[in-house]
Amino acid sequence: MSRPRQFDLICFDWDGTLFDSTAIIVRSIQQAVLDVGGARPTDQAAAYVIGMALMPALAHAAPDVPKDKYPLLGERYRHHYLATQHDISLFDGVLPMLADLKRRHHWLTVATGKSRRGLDDVLASRQLHGIFDGSRTADETAGKPHPRMLHELMREFGADPERTLMIGDTTHDLQMAVNAGCASVGVSYGAHEPDEFGSLGPRFIAHSATELHRWLADNA
Repeated sequence: MSRPRQFDLICFDWDGTLFDSTAIIVRSIQQAVLDVGGARPTDQAAAYVIGMALMPALAHAAPDVPKDKYPLLGERYRHHYLATQHDISLFDGVLPMLADLKRRHHWLTVATGKSRRGLDDVLASRQLHGIFDGSRTADETAGKPHPRMLHELMREFGADPERTLMIGDTTHDLQMAVNAGCASVGVSYGAHEPDEFGSLGPRFIAHSATELHRWLADNA
């Protein structure tokens, strides 16, 4: 089996990196907050929390909602998201990129703020069968930017930090990589503006999945 040139383990964020879900998540957060009587978060405020564990994300986006309404807030978010999740698809170019990385014998994993149930639902699709070797979700370990997700995945696959690459669309993803001692790549087409990435030292910022594929082919 051939060895990757630089990274054994490549870890992807899910929403906004592989899955074109940012707009639907933003609308679901906004509607959930309105449902429980809170002030509607701005698009920017709702997008900022994407990638965090669900309840800390909702609490951050809706600081005026009292804690006793958090269970209802989470319930209303799930209601709105599930009602529209079938409108979401992978970004163009993601499947060829993943297939190419798989042929080159990288370990491919996911580290996401989604729940285990939510991630398993989308990974069950035929087009993704057998692509990913492992994953971690925010409800089974520490949420981003805590490095525990990456630490656990590195331990599972025996990968060193210098042989691990984290790819994501938010500062939470890139900060997690910094905290874990790993390299990172940012993507500009998700939840956070790429001008926020500079201080976190990504190796590259990709403006499409196709551009990300080309960079990985040359550098991973």
